[in-house]
Amino acid sequence: MKTHDGMYIGGQWVPAAGPDTIAVVNPADEQVIAHVPAGTAEDVDTAVRAARAAFPGWAATPPAERAARIGALRDVLQARKDEIAETVTAELGAPLVLSQKVHAALPIMVAASYAELAAAYSFEEKLGNSTVLMEPVGVVGAITPWNYPLHQIVAKVAPALAAGCTVVLKPAEDTPLTAQLFAEAVHEAGLPAGVFNLVTGLGPVAGQALAAHADVDLVSFTGSTAVGRQIGATAGAAVKRVALELGGKSANVILPSADLAKAVSVGIANVMSNSGQTCSAWTRMLVHKDQYEEAVSLAAAAVAKYVPGDRIGPVVSAKQQQRVRGYIEKGVAEGARLVAGGPEAPQDTGYYISPTVFADVTESMTIAQEEIFGPVVALLKYEDEQDALRIANGTVYGLGGAVWAGDESEAVAFARRMDTGQIDINGGRFNPLAPFGGYKQSGVGRELGPHGLSEYLQTKSLQF
Repeated sequence: MKTHDGMYIGGQWVPAAGPDTIAVVNPADEQVIAHVPAGTAEDVDTAVRAARAAFPGWAATPPAERAARIGALRDVLQARKDEIAETVTAELGAPLVLSQKVHAALPIMVAASYAELAAAYSFEEKLGNSTVLMEPVGVVGAITPWNYPLHQIVAKVAPALAAGCTVVLKPAEDTPLTAQLFAEAVHEAGLPAGVFNLVTGLGPVAGQALAAHADVDLVSFTGSTAVGRQIGATAGAAVKRVALELGGKSANVILPSADLAKAVSVGIANVMSNSGQTCSAWTRMLVHKDQYEEAVSLAAAAVAKYVPGDRIGPVVSAKQQQRVRGYIEKGVAEGARLVAGGPEAPQDTGYYISPTVFADVTESMTIAQEEIFGPVVALLKYEDEQDALRIANGTVYGLGGAVWAGDESEAVAFARRMDTGQIDINGGRFNPLAPFGGYKQSGVGRELGPHGLSEYLQTKSLQF
């Protein structure tokens, strides 16, 4: 596997300012597969200066040409899709079939969508005697997570480039190899020097330096709510714009008229995907009291199909494994009924978690309120529809969710009252053009589609 011992800054790979490195570990076998530079504030400053120098020229580039460059980037990613999938599997531990179908394919789709949007988007409009201009916000500091390493990069970089912004990317330290591969693709696609820059490093060092840098105009961060608060405070002190996609505790609401077997099966699959490491995963399954025990049995049967090392991979690190196991232990200690899985590691090697289902979960339990970020599902019982709505809205989060009902209009009526950013109706398909983001402590702003593009634009009006 090809790796770089420097940073991608100003259109070339340059040595890191310091000697420290970060070990990249394959979570499936716990072996070190690479080392990357641990970037410093000096590296970040060099990258931001390169992005600032490139900004006037890129901002002035006609949208059609920017679209063509993003299209070329998409083509390179498509040509290297097998390498992308293998890289994600190596550093994240995702089964190869998931890496191929989701981790490689989805960002290619998103890149294509922004190539089209950049060409078609109206960057100015007439309002009475005014002309309203939509202009790029400037230099973007993008800080991305490890759970969907390439998708989260593309979901920030592609709209920023489409808007005319330049970017400095700080990827998660657990999955930096995918980011290096992306930088290679940017170079191969022929983007001008300095338009995209990569600094690998630790969050408290390189990430904090990027968020605090005086010449960064917008910080786009995806990760935990706790870190999002810190970044928001840092940016707020400088009156700097932020886009924050944070945690979730999404409700999968199964109304009495729904196809219970299908709703439970799809709900379990949703949480097990990516080893439960999805911020919008439907980790709370809400079932009417009269159907509850049937749903518990269906959930236990469904989760039994997810064999660690086969259909479900490990979590990303030893730290994450301990975190998830701690939540499972807390669920047992607080009185939830364990119907599948448990805290014991399913095998000796690799950061695996036994796919776990809890029943008899109450709203006040930790596993019903806090984001676990692992293959753990909590089943909660409700009395009636109003009770279901209260439970669904009863966390500090509001990122995703689902509603199932025999009649689509019934599900939509319920979904309209949920305090969350994206809701799937009866298993609705993912739409890469639909805005993705949260209510409450799940974040600020939106990603994907035209709403994601608008995050990187600022508005100017001219009166005549």
